[in-house]
Amino acid sequence: MDQRENEDNLESTTVTSEIDTRFAWDYMSRSPKIRALYEKGKAAQWNAVTDIEWSDDIEFGAPLPDVTNNSSVLMRGRPGCPIPDELWHEFHWECHAWLTSQFMHGEQGALLATARLVETVPDLDAKLYAAAQVADEARHVEAYAIYVRRLGHRYPVNPSLKQMLSSITSENRWDIIYLGMQVIIEGLALAAFRLGTTGAVNAVIRQINELVARDEARHVAFGMLALNGLYDQLTSRERAEREDFVMEAALLTSRRLLLGEIWERLGLDGRRGVEYAQREPMMIDTRQLMFARVARNLQHLGVLTPRVRAHLRELSLLPAGAGRTA
Repeated sequence: MDQRENEDNLESTTVTSEIDTRFAWDYMSRSPKIRALYEKGKAAQWNAVTDIEWSDDIEFGAPLPDVTNNSSVLMRGRPGCPIPDELWHEFHWECHAWLTSQFMHGEQGALLATARLVETVPDLDAKLYAAAQVADEARHVEAYAIYVRRLGHRYPVNPSLKQMLSSITSENRWDIIYLGMQVIIEGLALAAFRLGTTGAVNAVIRQINELVARDEARHVAFGMLALNGLYDQLTSRERAEREDFVMEAALLTSRRLLLGEIWERLGLDGRRGVEYAQREPMMIDTRQLMFARVARNLQHLGVLTPRVRAHLRELSLLPAGAGRTA
């Protein structure tokens, strides 16, 4: 993989890779479940411009609603919390801007990664669904970009997320694209939506997240259907390569959930903030809840081996006592 910043525009990144393009000359449907998902996806299309109530106010720093189950609210007053009371309101808004910005960047990664699948997967049903998902991802990027622009407060792509997206989009092995994007990244995004970590600020972001979450559920299902039973057919060396990929993806995931950019933007001690996020029990619980469904899907695919499970526990992404059904 050759990744380089465009010298003329620091807002872009070029990832160079060799990709095999596969034509599928068999036009019969061989995967009825994926074809059914494709039909469902076509019927569920929505328009980012006309189907979202953009007339509602989006104001960074506005008074916050009384929310008691949001993780950034629950952190207040926790032992060792590095956020002083006078910055608490600002911290909540910075968390929101950071998370929605990362969703926007991640959706662009999904757009490019899924376009790779159209080229590389061997069967027609998967190509058709991947093409429909490309349209989904374009709509997601559009919706979050409009929102972040109106919010007037944006974060650059998190370095760990950027590294993972670059790794996925440079892949020539289509199953690893599925594993990284549909199973891990989109699985984590879906968990974030279901945990309600982004919807407490205004009605607009709640509506966007609800619409995106419906699509993401199909995307995760697509990855699981496409990979079902595949890893039972691989050699031990090939399986070890997939395990290595999952372990690296988990490491990058754990790093990007430590809020490093937020501590710095608030003018706080970044090292102290990251150390707090690493050890604070409630933040650990949140990360484990976000990763729980991903871990179950990895288990179903046969990739959550003892080696991978031990690595996830070391990163505090799995509870220490999690068994084989984690």
